Amino acid sequence: MPDAPNPTPIRQARCPYCGREFEYKSVAEHKPFPFCSARCRDVDLGKWFSGAYAIPGEELPADPDEATPERDAT
Repeated sequence: MPDAPNPTPIRQARCPYCGREFEYKSVAEHKPFPFCSARCRDVDLGKWFSGAYAIPGEELPADPDEATPERDAT
C-alpha cells in the first residue's frame, strides 16, 4: 500500500496588529495574512489612511513654488 501524501503542515504566526497567535495552512488560503482576521487587516489599513502610522520628517511647504529655490535675476 503506497504512503499517503504529506498533508500541508499547519503553520503559526502572530498578528502584527493585535498580537494574537493564529494557525494557517498556506498564505493563499488565509486571505488576511499576515493578519489574523479581515478586521485586523482593515483596522490597520485605516490607521495608514488616517495618518496614524505617518513617518516623521520635515513638513513640506503647502505651496509648490516654495519648494524651488529662488534664482537671482542678474
